[in-house]
Amino acid sequence: MNAIVVDSTGGPEALVLKEIPKPAPRSGEALIRITAAGINFIDVYYRTGLYKKDTPFTAGQEGAGVIEAVGEGTDLAKVGLKLGDRVCFVYFAGAYAEYCAVPVDKLIPIPSGVSDTNACVAMVQGMTAQYLSHDTYPIRRGDTVLIHAAAGGVGQLLVQMAKMRGATVIGTVGSEEKAALARADGADHTIDYKTQDFEAEVKRITAGAGVPVVYDSVGKTTFEKGLNCLRPRGYLVLYGQSGGPVPPFDLSQLAGKGSLYVTRPTLVSYTLTRTELLDRANAVFGMMLSGSLKIRGGGVYKLAEAGRAHRDLEARKTTGKLILTPN
Repeated sequence: MNAIVVDSTGGPEALVLKEIPKPAPRSGEALIRITAAGINFIDVYYRTGLYKKDTPFTAGQEGAGVIEAVGEGTDLAKVGLKLGDRVCFVYFAGAYAEYCAVPVDKLIPIPSGVSDTNACVAMVQGMTAQYLSHDTYPIRRGDTVLIHAAAGGVGQLLVQMAKMRGATVIGTVGSEEKAALARADGADHTIDYKTQDFEAEVKRITAGAGVPVVYDSVGKTTFEKGLNCLRPRGYLVLYGQSGGPVPPFDLSQLAGKGSLYVTRPTLVSYTLTRTELLDRANAVFGMMLSGSLKIRGGGVYKLAEAGRAHRDLEARKTTGKLILTPN
């Protein structure tokens, strides 16, 4: 089968299309014929070596497809599935390929009415937006929230979910085109970080009061000013680092800025059990099926174009979710 393999970490050129053996599912696993694989910044982190992983490895952490076979002694019925079902999965390596063997307890059934491609959007990015807005900091009606990268894959969905929960949304973007997308998703205010000081703009919009929460997927270039945007006892939720890792930080500064909170959540920690995984996935699917959550793809690339897709993602040329297809 064809797969994208990383033999040694590095730039997008490290993503190499190779022919490798089709995986054989072991006990407790199912063989998934991949129809769509999601591209996420975590894939960049593994490719560059920022997140450590033994090489060589098949790239990708998120996929959708069809159950074609199971390992010996595996009972799909115990997890409510059967051969031929459409499923998706998150945070299991090997999705940039034509086939992937995945533990059955990590498989999520895709409901009728949701395409495989949109299921990929709903997984990492949709569930991330869901736990951020509902659990890490449960947004309350009347809150004013700051969302960085508001036109990005998670940002678009997080803006919409924040509006569903009754918030006023301030979103940072990198162009007028992206500002228009953020406003279409419900953002009340947009700030172009290339031409405006987002800290000054947030203080102006809130009349100096600050916001109760900043959702930050950028990291290095936004972290300290983000803290300055918070009201006393506010939350800085750092859930990514597309702009680089945050430098060492003296926690005593949090006291002087108003007894602030900083957290670094991950989807893994918010899907610790199969019940929690399915509850979050089904919450997002429910929003999609009801029409309350709009899904906007950011581009579909062939498997052989994985390197180009990563270049586009890192250059911030894209909006929404990027997808790889095996054919």
